Amino acid sequence: MGSEGGDNGMFSVTVTKKEVVAAALPLQEHWLPLSNLDLLLPPLDVSVFFSYRNNNNHMMKSFGSMVGVLKKAMAQVLVSYYAFAGEVVENFVGEPEILCNNRGVDFFEAFADIDLKDLNLYNPDHCIEGKLVPKKKDGVIAAQVTELKCGGVVVACTFDHRVSDAYSANMFLVSWAETAQSRAISVVPSFRRSLLNPRRPACIDPSLDNMYVPISKLQPPKEPQADSDHLISRIYYVKADQLNELQSLASSDGYKRTKLESFSAFLWQLVAKSAKQDVAAGTAKISKIGIVVDGRTRLSDKTIDKATLMDAYFGNVLSIPYGEKRIDDLMENPLSWVASEVHDFLESGVTKEHFLGLIDWVEAHRPELAVAKIYSSGSDGGPAFVVSSGQRFPVSKVDFGWGAPAFGSYHFPWGGSAGYVMPMPSPAGNDDWIVYMHLLKGQMELIEAEAANFFRPLTWDYLNLLSSHSIVTPYTI
Repeated sequence: MGSEGGDNGMFSVTVTKKEVVAAALPLQEHWLPLSNLDLLLPPLDVSVFFSYRNNNNHMMKSFGSMVGVLKKAMAQVLVSYYAFAGEVVENFVGEPEILCNNRGVDFFEAFADIDLKDLNLYNPDHCIEGKLVPKKKDGVIAAQVTELKCGGVVVACTFDHRVSDAYSANMFLVSWAETAQSRAISVVPSFRRSLLNPRRPACIDPSLDNMYVPISKLQPPKEPQADSDHLISRIYYVKADQLNELQSLASSDGYKRTKLESFSAFLWQLVAKSAKQDVAAGTAKISKIGIVVDGRTRLSDKTIDKATLMDAYFGNVLSIPYGEKRIDDLMENPLSWVASEVHDFLESGVTKEHFLGLIDWVEAHRPELAVAKIYSSGSDGGPAFVVSSGQRFPVSKVDFGWGAPAFGSYHFPWGGSAGYVMPMPSPAGNDDWIVYMHLLKGQMELIEAEAANFFRPLTWDYLNLLSSHSIVTPYTI
């Protein structure tokens, strides 16, 4: 394999070994149904990677011994996370289910002919995609550990989104790291699907028909033109003081908007401006934004027992409410107005009733699969994107025994026609954000031209500066 990496030009990645790591203890083969909320996810693979420096203070082990630690811990943690050791297959009505057969995890060892400091993290399409994150061909999850020329290491996983959302993947990553250090895992996953059972009788709000759509009713994707814009991935960092300033600008009339609402509103205005300037956009008058909401706290009933169960629940507990506005309105109104619009459409998706109704909605459409409308919204000519908060991303806790990562990020070029944006905490725990963005190239160019002082390309200079005075704070899933 080869890729292009910043000023370093081409570098090669060679897979030196592949094996299958199964759970350390025998498991009784059984079927695990996907929940109704799992069934809203198309077959998407999500990747995550962590970069570790070759610090003599922390990494006295050889690469071989490090791989041995990772494999042994993987085999042990799969006993609890047995769904990750299985396969997704169709049942007799055509719905996906998990066959928990301890098929195991494809585990790759590789060598990259590049130093860590030369990886162009700003452009993950060149240095990460298909090189440092594994392509998952079989099973539910694949793992890859790559040794770099400098002795640094990259640990990466790719998992089936139908089985796990980011919250659940974070649980697994932290448990894997805890097991590698011979510690008991802090959260034992629960696969208790009855927590998300539909109600009898069902109660479905009509607004859900505007948010979700059976796959058979999706518009067929348009054939891309040879000169058409295309989605690309970039990684930026955003300083904490600028986030605070943005939040102040987005708040007005005594209403304080969250950082995520403020950030989403700001990005929505920039995407709208890009569409306005793009002659090829033609009649695209509407722009859409979706924001991913985790339903665990909404379904906890505010009781300790139910909250504990939902905290440990493994699977997808997500909804994607979205809003749409005229491009002219997004551009002509102040940021506080746009942030208010974001807040208003989010309100309908952050309640217990919304998630219970969504579970009922899926039940009413089964066995036909459905998907969030925003996933394919970009195909109708108007710009659309989704923001998913990664603030629970546990960078500092994915320590396998040789120190915390210098950097970590999700990598999710998800294949939809809409864009995707994931803000995550800085590895220094200093309230800066790391932002993974998967948007149209034209949108990215406008964003970099209009907001260069806000969205700064991620560089090792920034990460090295962080490491010189890093403050690692405790983190809880």
